[in-house]
Amino acid sequence: VQLQASGGGLVQAGGSLQLSCVVSGRTFSNFHMGWIRQASGKQRELVAAITSGGSLNYADSVKGRFIISRDNTKSAVYLRMNSLKPEDTAVYYCNAQRALDSYWGQGTLVTVSS
Repeated sequence: VQLQASGGGLVQAGGSLQLSCVVSGRTFSNFHMGWIRQASGKQRELVAAITSGGSLNYADSVKGRFIISRDNTKSAVYLRMNSLKPEDTAVYYCNAQRALDSYWGQGTLVTVSS
């Protein structure tokens, strides 16, 4: 299973970005998908998750600003990030889980300038 994340970059505070992650190698619709971020010097944090059935979960810090979605026809998961803050600066990883199997993408850097 391979996960290819993209969409990171440099944005000013208050701006928006959309991250994408395309999954190949297995039936995408069976996976629970998540976006996890890691800021410099900090532990990884679950940002948002969407189950195979479409249930959503968000970290309190991003509720109302970030939207996770998936397109099973494209084997892709997205993270729309609005009203970005400097504290959102991190490397963002996509993750795919099914049963005991967990797969990670390579990470994409999001930098929010103040």
